[in-house]
Amino acid sequence: MRDRILVVDDEKEIADLVGLYLENENFTVFKCYSGGEAQKIIREETLDLAVLDVMLPDLDGFSLCREIRKEHNYPVIMLTAKGEEMDKINGLTLGADDYMTKPFLPLELVARVKAQLRRYKRYNGGGEQEEGILVHSGLVMNIKTHQCTLNEKPLNLTPTEFSILQILCQQKGNVVSSEELFRQIWKEEYYSKNNNTITVHIRHLREKMGDSFENPRYIKTVWGVGYKIEK
Repeated sequence: MRDRILVVDDEKEIADLVGLYLENENFTVFKCYSGGEAQKIIREETLDLAVLDVMLPDLDGFSLCREIRKEHNYPVIMLTAKGEEMDKINGLTLGADDYMTKPFLPLELVARVKAQLRRYKRYNGGGEQEEGILVHSGLVMNIKTHQCTLNEKPLNLTPTEFSILQILCQQKGNVVSSEELFRQIWKEEYYSKNNNTITVHIRHLREKMGDSFENPRYIKTVWGVGYKIEK
C-alpha cells in the first residue's frame, strides 16, 4: 500500500514540484494551496505524513499542526522561511518532527520524508522492531507497539518524543548529550543551533509527563552536558 502524504504550500510551484518528486517515489500525494483545503484533507483522509508550510494565506501551518496533533501521531515536517528560528521552535513545540528552511532541495525533502516514515513505521508495527518493554518508575514504553503509559495513563507522544524518551530510558543512569540525541534521531551532522530542537522536544515531553524542570522525577538536565534519567 502506498504511503499517503499531505503537501501544503500556497506557492503552487513549490507544492507541485514537491508533489511530483514524491509521486516519482511512489507516494500518494494530496496537494493543497491553502490551510482550509488542507484542514478538509486532514479531517477526511487517512494520512501517513504531512509537509506544512508555515506561512499560508488563511490558516497557518502552526494551526494545521495543532489540529493534526489532536488526533494523530504521524510525522509532520514544517517548511519555514530562511532565518525564522522562532518558526522552527514554535513548530517543534506544537509537535512537529522536523523542519526545512526555504529554499530547499526537493531531493533532500524526499530523503527526510522517507527517514520520518521509516521511524514512524518501525514504532507502529510497519517494519523490523526492537523487542522489549522499558519500565521506569511508573513509566512503561512498549517499543514494539509504540505505546507509552505513565502511571497507567496513556502518553500521546509524537515519534520524535518517543525516540528521545526511548534513548534516555535505554541509557538510564548515563548522561546523553544533545548532540548524541540529535544524531541518533535525525542521522545528521549536529550544529550548535540544533540544540534548540532538542530543548523544545524535552520541554514538550516534560509538559506531557507533568515533570518539573526544577525538581524532575524523570528527565534531569545536566548543565553543559545533556540529559539523563536516573536509575
